[in-house]
Amino acid sequence: MKVALLTMFNGLDSTYSIVNVVAEQLRMMLDDGVKPVMLVSESCPLDSRYGIFLDERIEWRKVANFVDGKQIHWRDYTQAKGEVHDTFFEEADVVANDLVEKLADVDACIMHDIHYQGWHLLHNVAVRKAQERLPSLKFIAFTHSAPVQRPLEMEWPFSARFTPMPNTTYVYPTASGMAALAKQYHVSEGACAAVNNSLDLQSFLSEPTVELVNAVDLFSPDIVIVYPGRLTPGKKFEKVAALGGAIKQGTEKTVQIIFCDFPSADIKSDAYKSIVRQAGVSFGLVEEDMFFTSDMPRFKNGFPRQAVMELFSLSNLFICPSFSESFGLTVLEAASKGNFLVLNERVPALEEMGKNLHAYFMRWDARNFGFESFEEYHPSERAYLIEHGNIILNKMRENPVIHAKNLARQRYHPKWVWQHQLKPLLTQPSK
Repeated sequence: MKVALLTMFNGLDSTYSIVNVVAEQLRMMLDDGVKPVMLVSESCPLDSRYGIFLDERIEWRKVANFVDGKQIHWRDYTQAKGEVHDTFFEEADVVANDLVEKLADVDACIMHDIHYQGWHLLHNVAVRKAQERLPSLKFIAFTHSAPVQRPLEMEWPFSARFTPMPNTTYVYPTASGMAALAKQYHVSEGACAAVNNSLDLQSFLSEPTVELVNAVDLFSPDIVIVYPGRLTPGKKFEKVAALGGAIKQGTEKTVQIIFCDFPSADIKSDAYKSIVRQAGVSFGLVEEDMFFTSDMPRFKNGFPRQAVMELFSLSNLFICPSFSESFGLTVLEAASKGNFLVLNERVPALEEMGKNLHAYFMRWDARNFGFESFEEYHPSERAYLIEHGNIILNKMRENPVIHAKNLARQRYHPKWVWQHQLKPLLTQPSK
């Protein structure tokens, strides 16, 4: 499938919010193997491209912005009737003829504010002329600002801002605007759709973190656990895996654990990783639910601290069953990024910090001042972990900050918006 994005951008300044929306839509398409065609103004300088706009899979096509060597000057026609400038229709014909050529081989065309903005009235009319010669081409017309009141009296071509176009679905970023959108374009609400703006968190991550999230999906799972530390039995990596497995088994939620580990002299890394994986699997995980950053050749001796902090911004649950801690800085790091904290109550430093941070406590083996304690679970460790796993999940669900963080990561992620909202509009017949 080949999809055109008709923007008529004169530039790619990221301070213009629609530029960011288009950038994320490009990423959605590229990630799903769709061929995007960017239609921009003839005056748009392509040497200013950056980020996703530099991807070689994007085809750039410039739409006419000159007539007889003279630049077309866009004018803001927001009124419902009146007079257009003398060369308006001549310019619209030139643009329309160019659009027919530029859109001839695409399956669908996404327009951004072309039908809405008064300064795009010329392009609005041109698209309609082009569609008459491309009757099978599907259009998706995005409106990015609050719909305007439909006038009682209007004249052509000003009425184009309030007139539906065949084979077109009208789109607004939220469902709350559907009724107003339908009134502006004089269509049924069934001919309208909501496609949310998405939040591409990956675009804010450093290169090491991007490499990791390209290897492991951290945006879809319900529970994302990040546990950094030296790969030693004292850090109880296997207990993190076990509780993660119990949560998955007891709640049927998807779980992904990232161990940001580095070698220890206490035990061979491969041997301990095997123990950790076996513990996770025995309590309900599959091996793919656990990932050690040291398995990435670049990070065999440790994952960058900045990247760990970025991972904490994506995760929602931090589990620290450590046998001994003098302070536990990773607890603060996880807390600062809005993670639900589960700490070993038997370790004095973790108990002190946890009470200050309103953490949830569980009991694991621990070293105290002058003695060590070892836990026995009744009727079993599995029952203990499943019971507390359910409690943890309920508390996370009731926490408004955790809930909002989860939605921002999962529900408003570009992949979700693409699969559930935008892609269906491109593949289904228009209403």
